[in-house]
Amino acid sequence: MKPSELRAKSSDELTKELNDLLKARFGLRMQQATQQLTNSSQLRRVRRDIARVRTVLTQKAASK
Repeated sequence: MKPSELRAKSSDELTKELNDLLKARFGLRMQQATQQLTNSSQLRRVRRDIARVRTVLTQKAASK
């Protein structure tokens, strides 16, 4: 997910995206704990996407 795509979204859409990513991270963590996760790079990608969304949300809040 690119930051330019995130900046084009509204705050409500970003909040929904953040909730979806947090649920995905939880699911991946559970898969990892039960040793069912085959592609461990997914965890890193989701974690970084969460950071990107939070950064854009913070920037939008500061610009208001």
